[in-house]
Amino acid sequence: MALQVLSPDEFVFPHPFTCFEDGFLCVGGDLHPERLLLAYQFGIFPWYSEGDPLLWWTPYPRMVLYLDELKLSKSLKATIRKEHFRVTFDRNFQYVIDQCSKVPRRGQDGTWITSEMKKAYYNLHKLGFAHSVEVWNSDKIVGGLYGIALGKIFYGESMFYHEPNASKVGFAALCDRLKQHDFELVDCQQETAYMASFGAKTIPAQHFIHELRVNALRNRNPGTWRNTSVSMEHK
Repeated sequence: MALQVLSPDEFVFPHPFTCFEDGFLCVGGDLHPERLLLAYQFGIFPWYSEGDPLLWWTPYPRMVLYLDELKLSKSLKATIRKEHFRVTFDRNFQYVIDQCSKVPRRGQDGTWITSEMKKAYYNLHKLGFAHSVEVWNSDKIVGGLYGIALGKIFYGESMFYHEPNASKVGFAALCDRLKQHDFELVDCQQETAYMASFGAKTIPAQHFIHELRVNALRNRNPGTWRNTSVSMEHK
């Protein structure tokens, strides 16, 4: 299969089904907001290291979490009931993405959240498409995550924690927020045991593309989540 190179002047992508076996699709282009939004609309995302070319991926089968299939463990429910943590949305996107970029990843040297990526996603945040979840203990953020919201799909990007269970509480709060606003699924991108513990599962490429096509017909619904109230339903 030939290497596909994006034109710097056009916001177009190859068909996702033309990706390599490992999910690599193409190289090049830039991180302009409209290019990024188009990529996510088709299940494509950037993933590369500092100093490397801009690489785009769309792995299959795809791990997703249908929000009506969310599972919380007994221990996590107990942690939520203790109200040890406080959760907010869009209060400090920059801090969250900075901390996510510093998390050590097993089998990885460095981070894919490059300085260029931080700037690009912060721009999407200002446009109302990228959102952060902050988990607080007293006056300190001890965990969080960020991702992209388009239509009724949330595309998860990365998370971090400085205290046990902080990111799990943040993800549970995110799912409550998404369900309250009629979101249907979370795109987990990569298959992990962590997301499987919440009820996420892999689905075939054709099934995932169908979900994306249906979602593309919906309003993008940009806007801040800053004033969103948190009402945990899974206590």
